Amino acid sequence: MMRRIRQLPWATYTILLLQVIVFGWEILQGGSENISALVAAGAKVNGLVAQGQWWRLITPIFVHIGWQHILINSLTLYFMGQQLEFLYGPLKFIGLYLLSGIGGNLMSFAFGSNTSLSAGASTSLFGLFGLYVTLGLIFRKNEVIRQWSQQFLLLIILNLGTDIFMGGIDIWGHIGGALTGCLLGFVISVPQMQNSLSRLGRIISIVILLVLTVVLYQIGVARA
Repeated sequence: MMRRIRQLPWATYTILLLQVIVFGWEILQGGSENISALVAAGAKVNGLVAQGQWWRLITPIFVHIGWQHILINSLTLYFMGQQLEFLYGPLKFIGLYLLSGIGGNLMSFAFGSNTSLSAGASTSLFGLFGLYVTLGLIFRKNEVIRQWSQQFLLLIILNLGTDIFMGGIDIWGHIGGALTGCLLGFVISVPQMQNSLSRLGRIISIVILLVLTVVLYQIGVARA
């Protein structure tokens, strides 16, 4: 019984539960599309981040605007999360998910709108898309993983293309999430394949991530 429980994708389920709890709280505070409720829940507002509320680069991952928003993101997380959690393990998966979301929110902070707020798990989900792309590069001899990689690369391109023509979409958050996920794929190895990443590749990716973090934050503060 305990073994079956340990095999459950509890990290994915926990993130889904947090999203639902936060969404319920938004509704109680005036609605999931109420600006005041969204700001109180932790949505990203560039001016507030620049004033020192750095946690708004993390909390937006769990905040959603409207029923359609949380439904689509939750379904995507449910199916993708289980697979990646199985590959990486729960703790690494949580790290990948959160860091991708932070990277996406940093990109949005640096280049996104200063007059509107943003929220949603899509920054993290695009990070998972990007992670799949990198897995295809690392394990290019694996036909299944390579096909996954090609499919998710196409999905990123199609989604970003759609973002351009749709209003109210934080395209910079999506770009930042996907880029962060790609880089994290070179840093964090799949446990069953510990020797899959070169030391040099890891070091270069870590340096790029650190530099991006500092530069994007400074740009965001200067613009806000």
